[in-house]
Amino acid sequence: MTKSVREVCLTLLMLLMVFSPAMAQKKKSKNKTPDKPKLVIGIVVDQMRYDYLYRYWDKYSANGFKRLLAEGFNFRNNHYNYVPTYTGPGHASIYTGTTPSMHGIVGNDWYNRTTGRNIYCAEDKSVATVGSSSKAGEMSPVNMIASTITDELKLATNQKSKVIGLSLKDRGAILPAGHAANAAYWFDGSNGNMITSTYYMKELPAWVQAFNNQKLPDQYLSQPWNTLLPIDQYTESAADDQTYEGTFAGEAKPVFPHNIPAYRGKTFDLLRSIPAGNTYTKDFAKEAIKGENLGKNNVTDFLAVSFSTPDYIGHQFGPNSIEVQDNYLRLDLDLADLLKFIDEQLGKENVLVFLTADHGAAHNPTYLQQLRIPAGTTNNSIMVDSLKKHLNQKFGKADWVIKFMNQQIYLDHALIEKKQVNLVDLQEECARFVQRFPGVLRSMTADALMRSNWQRGVGMLMENGYMAHRSGDVLVALQPGWYENYGRAQVKGTSHGSSWTYDTHIPLLWYGWQIPAGESSVKTEIIDIAPSLAAWLRIQEPNGNMGRALLEYVR
Repeated sequence: MTKSVREVCLTLLMLLMVFSPAMAQKKKSKNKTPDKPKLVIGIVVDQMRYDYLYRYWDKYSANGFKRLLAEGFNFRNNHYNYVPTYTGPGHASIYTGTTPSMHGIVGNDWYNRTTGRNIYCAEDKSVATVGSSSKAGEMSPVNMIASTITDELKLATNQKSKVIGLSLKDRGAILPAGHAANAAYWFDGSNGNMITSTYYMKELPAWVQAFNNQKLPDQYLSQPWNTLLPIDQYTESAADDQTYEGTFAGEAKPVFPHNIPAYRGKTFDLLRSIPAGNTYTKDFAKEAIKGENLGKNNVTDFLAVSFSTPDYIGHQFGPNSIEVQDNYLRLDLDLADLLKFIDEQLGKENVLVFLTADHGAAHNPTYLQQLRIPAGTTNNSIMVDSLKKHLNQKFGKADWVIKFMNQQIYLDHALIEKKQVNLVDLQEECARFVQRFPGVLRSMTADALMRSNWQRGVGMLMENGYMAHRSGDVLVALQPGWYENYGRAQVKGTSHGSSWTYDTHIPLLWYGWQIPAGESSVKTEIIDIAPSLAAWLRIQEPNGNMGRALLEYVR
């Protein structure tokens, strides 16, 4: 072997020694199990307009909403893509990745034509209460007909993942947790406990019993509700005493301080309507993480948390009240405490958090009218009574209309068939008639919805919220700034449910595991959350999914 050949062989040997470990390491990295978060925490704030993130910005602490925005990713243009925008449909849509037209939760309640009565979205008379002697636990997800991202996580891990849902409202805990959850817990105002149903278990776990034994509602309801800051610093809100704000039972005026011990009565239900309700929910979430060892398994766990209190306070006082602002300043502190707890227990890098809302809220029409902004309320009682009289004249005397709810008219199909009246003709006559009332923008028949495919606008939102055997025969959309009123002299606080941006535009924040700091103004929809989680967790999307994964924007 010549010298030159030996030199070439030696060089090749050295190169092989250098690159072989790197190649082996590269091959090893390709076969590495994909990283996944140890725990996903889904946070839904009940009745949070998007502008609340910034309206109270100067008063927020550094470690709550501001931390989520500074260290997480903010989708600034996130909307609901259906009506009606209510709590039940909102929670179901977030977790199923689809709309009421597919998952079936078309309202908090709807009319059941088979039984001839209203049905509540989470009711289930086949199960019993666990943790109370009341009927507040006769609940389950049985009425939701699509799977959730939490269901898909259970399927993907062969039931090894733990899934827990919790909220003061039963529907806020049950629908996010899904059908296959380990547990869902909600608040029973009759005894002040967190309870569940036999759908999940026969007895409350020891850690839940220990939490209930602390009697925290008694402590929270023993103190007046005063402002967190000096009241003159609430410059982002209207003055404290407004005629369009509601009062607690027994209260003369809707002003601070609210003497909660004097108004609480014999139950614990008032906890829902004061900021301490958020704190109580946060306390229970922390106990759930510890009690169930969430995030300590070799698979991803999921905790679905819904803060219900903002909805109760918003409905009573309205979005321009000091009460709503004070509630959000205190919720900000609760979120800061929860994030700190996550840091200590699991580490931010191991937990994927998202925060969104189930709907927004409208400005009170009286408040808008004071500013000469178009607004008003429709008197539904007068509208329905007038419609009934009109149909009697047109088609003969009969009880054609059996229900008006969720901004929808339900007709008696059995009666219509018996009288041999054309259903579509009756629907179209109803739609034409209600359009004459003040505040009605448009009305649409069920027949038109089933024969159309709307791509945008109010028609699309109605279509996405419509399910044939659960929705009404005629759907009504009100003008911007208007909402329903059933004969009251003045509506108090706020409402929601419309197709307008104050109800549809809500936050979507991602934080923690592999989430960079940033923001995007791309148009996103609430149904995009579930497929995004599926992509991050590398599992199947919910079976009715209609959304898209947002990973490319987060990168």
